[in-house]
Amino acid sequence: MAEEANVLATIPRNATEQLQISINSYKDKKYLDLRIYYTTDDGANWLPTKKGVTISPDNLVTLKDAVEKAMEELLTVEEE
Repeated sequence: MAEEANVLATIPRNATEQLQISINSYKDKKYLDLRIYYTTDDGANWLPTKKGVTISPDNLVTLKDAVEKAMEELLTVEEE
C-alpha cells in the first residue's frame, strides 16, 4: 500500500485548481512532487492531475538554487 503524501504547501491557482508541493514515496524511495490538483465539489476533495513534476533528492540543491535566483530577480523587480 502506498504511503500517504506529506503535503508541504498548497498554492491556489483558481477556484478549482491548486498546486500541491509534497513529499511522496514510490518503491521505497522518497521524492518531491509538484502537482496540479483539481476539485469538483467546492474543495471537499482534491484529485491529482497528470500535470506535475517529480524531483529526486539528487536534484533538490539545483532546484533550491534556481528558486533563490528567481526570488532575487523577481522580488527585486517588484520593489523598484
